[in-house]
Amino acid sequence: MDKDSQGLLDSSLMASGTASRSEDEESLAGQKRASSQALGTIPKRRSSSRFIKRKKFDDELVESSLAKSSTRVKGASGVESGRCSGSEPSSSEKKKVSKAPSTPVPPSPAPTPGLTKRVKKSKQPLQVTKDLGRWKPADDLLLINAVLQTNDLTSVHLGVKFSCRFTLREVQERWYALLYDPVISKLACQAMRQLHPEAIAAIQSKALFSKAEEQLLSKVGSTSQPTLETFQDLLHRHPDAFYLTRTAKALQAHWQLMRQYYLLEDQTVQPLPKGDQVLNFSDAEDLIDDSKLKDMRDEVLEHELTVADRRQKREIRQLEQELHKWQVLVDSITGMSSPDFDNQTLAVLRGRMVRYLMRSREITLGRATKDNQIDVDLSLEGPAWKISRKQGVIKLKNNGDFFIANEGRRPIYIDGRPVLCGSKWRLSNNSVVEIASLRFVFLINQDLIALIRAEAAKITPQ
Repeated sequence: MDKDSQGLLDSSLMASGTASRSEDEESLAGQKRASSQALGTIPKRRSSSRFIKRKKFDDELVESSLAKSSTRVKGASGVESGRCSGSEPSSSEKKKVSKAPSTPVPPSPAPTPGLTKRVKKSKQPLQVTKDLGRWKPADDLLLINAVLQTNDLTSVHLGVKFSCRFTLREVQERWYALLYDPVISKLACQAMRQLHPEAIAAIQSKALFSKAEEQLLSKVGSTSQPTLETFQDLLHRHPDAFYLTRTAKALQAHWQLMRQYYLLEDQTVQPLPKGDQVLNFSDAEDLIDDSKLKDMRDEVLEHELTVADRRQKREIRQLEQELHKWQVLVDSITGMSSPDFDNQTLAVLRGRMVRYLMRSREITLGRATKDNQIDVDLSLEGPAWKISRKQGVIKLKNNGDFFIANEGRRPIYIDGRPVLCGSKWRLSNNSVVEIASLRFVFLINQDLIALIRAEAAKITPQ
């Protein structure tokens, strides 16, 4: 095509404002294809450079369909239109033109068989490998052996313990896939061939018993005492009926299980009593007469209970006899709060670890030994090797005053003041008593001491 014709085409396109944009593009594409055919070049399919194509209106659809039908008629007679020559409608346009009743639309070409085969091959491995993760090679071998023994998938589902808990439908689908799906069966066979011989032997030992095997085992009497030789002889006499990995010990175990559930030929199951009078545990318990039950006496138990009672009474009697000797009680310190005095505690000598309750008018302080027993053992508070065995004595006077007398070699410090050996000092409430680096706080029961002073005041005038 020369430059004059190209310029004429451009001017005509600019002048025609009422023509649609799609028709202009189609006519331009047709002119380019015609020019390429005239020059002997291979025509290239044009693609639009626009990002969003404008939708056609109804009137534009009718006009474009009429223009395409006229170009087909002229092209058949040898006269081509310069506007639409060499252009073929796209598939989307064919679908839109099919709505118009005046223009026949040729049927869309069928997809090539090679394309469909390629699509099927690409989707098939996804369906094949979908369930390969749950079904192990050991499960497949168990399934095959169990089906060959029982010929019943329901029995296989109930009797075989797989690596996963499969439903009956999953067992059925897996068995049908092993039978009829060549890809799955090939992969499963390859995986089962790679199993270790010990694993295969363990799987084969778990094979279910067939009806023929149980029928032969049921002929062994329930009252007899069969040995391993009996079942070994049974294996030798019927080699074809039993599974290849059966042993005499396995047959004996299964025979004992059958005898337990009354499945042997000479065993009969007793029917349940008919009617509503079916006894259960509660009914049988109601029928028991408690008065008729014998009371079995346990002489050994009665003797032990008597001895324990006698020992406890002896301990109680000893404690009652030693009650007057209890002048000081030792209690553990639970906090720094002031102790709760009772009616028998006169004062408290509280340390860092323990506290001593003074319940008599005179107590002795010191370090307890095997030969020397005192009231307040200061070794319970801490290291007491520097304390004398009898360090001091605390006394309560009739007027309600407490005094401490030092009888040891080392001095006793009362509120920082030393009390030497042979001396005594008056103790007041909250006084700090220090004996060989052990510190105590002396607390007085003010209420009880007030009562003692009141009683002493009443007695003094008389």
